[in-house]
Amino acid sequence: MKLTCSRSRLSAAFQIVGSVVPTRTPKEILRNVKLTLADGRATLLGTDQEVGIRYEIPEVETDSVGEVLLPTKRVNDILREVKDEEISLEVNEEALWIRTSQSEFRLSVEDPAEFPNVAAFEDENYYVIPGKALKQGIQRTIFSTDVESTRYALGGVLMEIDAENLTLAATDSRRLAVFKTGCSAQGNVSEEAGQPVIPAKAMSLIEKSINDDDSEVKIAIHQNEVLVHSGASTIYARLVEGRFPRYQDVIPAEFKVKIDLVAGPFLSAVRQAMIVTNEESRGVDFTFEDGSLTLTSLGQDVGSSKVEIPISFDSDPIVVTFDPRFVQDFLRVLDSAGPLTLNMIDGNNAAVFMADDTYTYVVMPLSRDD
Repeated sequence: MKLTCSRSRLSAAFQIVGSVVPTRTPKEILRNVKLTLADGRATLLGTDQEVGIRYEIPEVETDSVGEVLLPTKRVNDILREVKDEEISLEVNEEALWIRTSQSEFRLSVEDPAEFPNVAAFEDENYYVIPGKALKQGIQRTIFSTDVESTRYALGGVLMEIDAENLTLAATDSRRLAVFKTGCSAQGNVSEEAGQPVIPAKAMSLIEKSINDDDSEVKIAIHQNEVLVHSGASTIYARLVEGRFPRYQDVIPAEFKVKIDLVAGPFLSAVRQAMIVTNEESRGVDFTFEDGSLTLTSLGQDVGSSKVEIPISFDSDPIVVTFDPRFVQDFLRVLDSAGPLTLNMIDGNNAAVFMADDTYTYVVMPLSRDD
């Protein structure tokens, strides 16, 4: 079996597929990426048996068919270090050869027949979502998941979807991110799909697979799994078990104060205030008063900081203490010149940041003794 292709394209595809490969697993075979050749096309497969991906590599030169397991770390290192633009792979029963004009590598091989399959996207009933919107939605929610949690289904992103609307929601119980966009349906999508929770690892993989802003992403939801087709990728994931919290209940219905801000200057002030925080004293006081927002922090055995920015504010002063990391996570996924609003009742209740009508971010304040 032989093939020749662009090193940069193979490297880019290999990095995406390799991100699924587990670093620790009792099944050593899963530490490989499987390469298959058929009908003049090359396909890479990777899986940890919870999340999997198959990725088609365009424009390869081959007249072969067959399959081989590529040891992920070593092949990744080769693709990163060699500089030739063209690379060739040759496989026989004894070894895998990787060659460029100046380098040659011989690697031992395992039996590819033992590698688990990753399903292709063959569904006729699925949802269609604009790739740019889905990519943005994942970027704006995934950081709020809690992959270490054993409560509810906090280790994934909730997907509420119908024939017209998509809502993504993620929470770690201390903050909540909600993103909304439009979508469409193809065929007869089932109303019984419910509200699947997709693992954060799979959502990250989906986000990486979307390159073309004009592309469309197809999503087929089954009882215990989801299949996503995006460009050259098909991603499989088992759904997160457990019940996702009723996130709507934590968003206040009314507010007493609405403050207009700009993402870039606000983010700069937050980052400055974070400099003297530490794990023991991570809170930053946000003081809103006539015409200004003052951020103050005090880190034990570190020092203190005071950062002030002008804002439009003429209500009674409000002091609220936030974990600045949570505010930073929200601000850095926004356009630096983009406007946003901060909606509050007081310094003790949930604060709601909003960037246009599509993105809502809720943060619980810290108590003064946190």
